[in-house]
Amino acid sequence: MNTDPVRVAIISDTHGYIDPQVVEVIQRCDQVIHAGDICGAHVLEQLSRLSTQVTAVAGNNDASGLWPIEETYVVNALPKVAQVQLPGGELVVEHGHRHGMQQPDHASLRHTHARARVIVYGHTHRMLVDKDESPWVINPGAAGQTRTRGGASCLILTASASKEWEVEMLRFSTEAAI
Repeated sequence: MNTDPVRVAIISDTHGYIDPQVVEVIQRCDQVIHAGDICGAHVLEQLSRLSTQVTAVAGNNDASGLWPIEETYVVNALPKVAQVQLPGGELVVEHGHRHGMQQPDHASLRHTHARARVIVYGHTHRMLVDKDESPWVINPGAAGQTRTRGGASCLILTASASKEWEVEMLRFSTEAAI
């Protein structure tokens, strides 16, 4: 088993657009995870050009009827939940809206995914890292232009079998993108 640290770019809520500063972060990572509300196959295609390892799940805005009809097969293929094996444990990703529409309940997420080391969700467009209990519950905020709450954001998870996992929170001010 490879014990080298793995850097994972974690994004969510692109709503059809990935901020260029977030793209730069993805290019420096080993893989990318998208926690839903992708809103178009072009976003998945862009991620595939940026990384050889892309994991994406469906959000509440990722459904046939909300995407162009010619992309129905793409949106219907998105899982609701995905598990990613990383050095030192498992990361689980889902959009989060099934655990509370306004604010997903961390206790519910932890109960549902008790075997994970980290649970990633999106939906709220609010970046957070909750390490109060195990598994950790993290949200990268919004990586696009919609409700970014001060600028596009993402997380970088550094996973290692031999060291403590680390989460870096990145927010890019709206002014920097202009």
